[in-house]
Amino acid sequence: MFYDATSLMGESIAMGGPKQDMHLTQIKRIIEVENGVIASYPDDFFGYFGWPTVARMPDGKIVAVASGFRNAHVCPFGRSVFFYSTDQGQTWSSPRVIQDSPLDDRDTGIVSCSGDRLLMTWFSTDIRGQFDKYTKNFEASRLTRWSDGLRRITDVNAKKWVGAWCRTSEDAGETWSDPIRVPQTTPHGPIFLREGSLLFLGKLFEVDMSGYSAGIGDIAAMKSHDFGRSWQPLGTVPFFEGTEQANYHEAHVAELKTGKLVGLIRLESAREGIDTAELGLERFMQMYTESKDGGITWTPAEPMNFHGSPPHLLVHSSGALVVTYGYRLEPYGIRAMISYDEGTSWEYDYILRDDGPDSDLGYPSSVELDDGRIFTAYYQKPKSLEDKCGFLWSKWKLP
Repeated sequence: MFYDATSLMGESIAMGGPKQDMHLTQIKRIIEVENGVIASYPDDFFGYFGWPTVARMPDGKIVAVASGFRNAHVCPFGRSVFFYSTDQGQTWSSPRVIQDSPLDDRDTGIVSCSGDRLLMTWFSTDIRGQFDKYTKNFEASRLTRWSDGLRRITDVNAKKWVGAWCRTSEDAGETWSDPIRVPQTTPHGPIFLREGSLLFLGKLFEVDMSGYSAGIGDIAAMKSHDFGRSWQPLGTVPFFEGTEQANYHEAHVAELKTGKLVGLIRLESAREGIDTAELGLERFMQMYTESKDGGITWTPAEPMNFHGSPPHLLVHSSGALVVTYGYRLEPYGIRAMISYDEGTSWEYDYILRDDGPDSDLGYPSSVELDDGRIFTAYYQKPKSLEDKCGFLWSKWKLP
């Protein structure tokens, strides 16, 4: 089914439109999909799963991670959980907890490197300062369990664990290294470059990486030549005029066949600071940037200026650049945009799902299957507002 398509071309940057040489076409087409479940425990106290990532290994195995066995969007119980599939994502292993610090472990990413090598990322945050905000309407039994969970978080533990991390595996996820601190975070982690290194486009923490504050830190590119043990700074993304650090979050990047890097970044209004709507921008959208020198210099972030974020980029074997993102306005769901010319023009709002019970959903990521179809994994409530968010998937063909 097609709706009216809207074409945006050559709008002034100052007016909050796309850059002048970018062509955006709104499609609003509902894509035929096959849907399934990686993990869903809608009635369990620890049934919440969120902020997932999938990756495909060289042998065709698909691996997936999420912040799971949680109680809510913010809670003291977040854990990094690992799954795998050997049948193109149709069925999945039982969940296995890889990381469980005393803090809330969130935004779990994973990347497949050469052979059986995997790298998993996440960040850990101290929620003690938000406890009263999130528990003020709790019934007694739930409040007791949260209070018990919060007792694991001490000043000593917070100093040790607050920040961004990775763990590595040399055997397809059977065993994992000890946690390695990294200087920045982004939900889906770094990417593996063709030349064999890792490229990380993410949000920097404070210099000493303690006392993480969500608004602090540029969007920066870093490279690792030693499988995540150390990171070399490359360059930062210049901000769009009128915006500030606190507006930028949750980037992802893709390496195109030409070597160009295309990056997309979540932009939203700051809790205390600049309201992007006052700049003529959507409050929840993506910013575009690119680099032609391996991540050393980046074009200034430019607004796509349509609703939907955060992004994940996939380079399809056809040459298409496929971006999936969450849609947090009614009808809530998961959407995609596609470029066939390395990011010069885009068709956006291909609708994969529009049945989300509310806006607590998204963070999709995608891999290509053997037959060219796309496997996209994300989180949302399976059926009703009372459900805990589950780890779900959709398979679909490029239109």
